[in-house]
Amino acid sequence: MCNRIHYYSVILAGGIGSRFWPISKVSKPKQFLDFGSGGKSFLRSTYDRMKMVVPEQNIIIVTLKRYRDMVRRQIPEIDERNILVEEYNRNTAPAITYATCHILKRDPEAVMVCTPADHVIRGKEAFTDTLTRAIDYAYDHEALIAIGVNPTRPDPNFGYIQAVGDKTPGQVLKVKTFTEKPDTELAQVFIDSGEFLWNTGIYVWRASVIRSELELLAPEIAKLWNGWENVLGTADEDAFVQKIYASDYPRISVDYAVMEKTDKAWVFPAEFSWADIGNWSSLYEYLSSHDVSGNSTHITGKAMLKDCRDNVIYSTQNGKLTAIRGLENHMVIDTEDVLLICPRDEARLKEFLSALALPEYEEYR
Repeated sequence: MCNRIHYYSVILAGGIGSRFWPISKVSKPKQFLDFGSGGKSFLRSTYDRMKMVVPEQNIIIVTLKRYRDMVRRQIPEIDERNILVEEYNRNTAPAITYATCHILKRDPEAVMVCTPADHVIRGKEAFTDTLTRAIDYAYDHEALIAIGVNPTRPDPNFGYIQAVGDKTPGQVLKVKTFTEKPDTELAQVFIDSGEFLWNTGIYVWRASVIRSELELLAPEIAKLWNGWENVLGTADEDAFVQKIYASDYPRISVDYAVMEKTDKAWVFPAEFSWADIGNWSSLYEYLSSHDVSGNSTHITGKAMLKDCRDNVIYSTQNGKLTAIRGLENHMVIDTEDVLLICPRDEARLKEFLSALALPEYEEYR
């Protein structure tokens, strides 16, 4: 069993939440927003949740340089040394590599819980129990553990893990396959088989084990950090990290870089309620405020809806009446400077929003 002083958490908070535009913008992305979490942002909620699992002084937040002050404002009690700053967003594998080196410099026996900053978790006791069991298992084994939850619908926005054996809570299972974002038909096949779990994106492993696997399976990332042992924690750290991120640094998730290749992948079936609010479609599934016609609404002002079905309607305009008639399966997102009206089709929305890269829309990104 691992002594709790070796428990660490890495909160990944560097994304820009582009799939949640126009609520989430580059200036204040999703992890710093509150979508009905009792007045807490996703980041604040994640931090408070991880305090129940690991010592607070062992919680590390990885974010972009532009968001460092925002992290400080939302987590004022965090030690400045526990905020790791990336120059650019390079996805989760580079961020986890940085955090791993940082933690190994502090504690060679460390076990890490890596978690995104933007999940919704219900069932705090089950969450704490699951991660504690996973940490203790990882401490005693060379295992890279994914936390999985039972799927409730064939959602094409999630990753799926095929496990070997019965999905018994509390029992670590060997991973057979990872499948990232299958189409709805294949996702239904996965669910019907009873062999698959949703991949929460929460991982548990010894810092030394993930470092070794990065060196073996993602050498193009690991080699850029050569010499970290003598630099991190010194006055030369910032220049060292900046040089790495200014190089031809791969942009890749830890799922693709390591978890789909390693022979050390295991999955821990969990019983807590989990939601990855990654886009407007997943927010629709998560929000409990569906009316009898299937409309999911989050409106600050008043609403008048008629002959409307299965829509996401989100307005932050206090004192404004939202009046809609005859709309079905659409999104209506009304903010101070943007009104978005479009079908609830994630693929088509992504294509449509690619136009935001044009110079004339820069102020609205």
